[in-house]
Amino acid sequence: MLRRHHAITLQQASEESPALARLTALTRESSERLKAIQTLIPAPLRPAVAAGPIDGSNWCLLVRSNAAAAKIRQLLPALQAHLRSRGWEVNAIRLKVQN
Repeated sequence: MLRRHHAITLQQASEESPALARLTALTRESSERLKAIQTLIPAPLRPAVAAGPIDGSNWCLLVRSNAAAAKIRQLLPALQAHLRSRGWEVNAIRLKVQN
């Protein structure tokens, strides 16, 4: 058996693997959600917030500090409403502090 090994791009790999394709789509959607809510987050806090995983109708935001998480927690109802108005089904936004 002769095998030829050649490098492929991440995009090619994700297109050939259903699991990778799903992961790529979820990552893209999470980034799009974050872009959609950026204007609702106070400018000084924006660098402290990153898009996290999507699990069904729940979404996670990665936050750099407890202080930033406390402020973002106050904004969660508005963030959820804004995402729903844009067509995303978001029942809950979870915050994960990354120290």
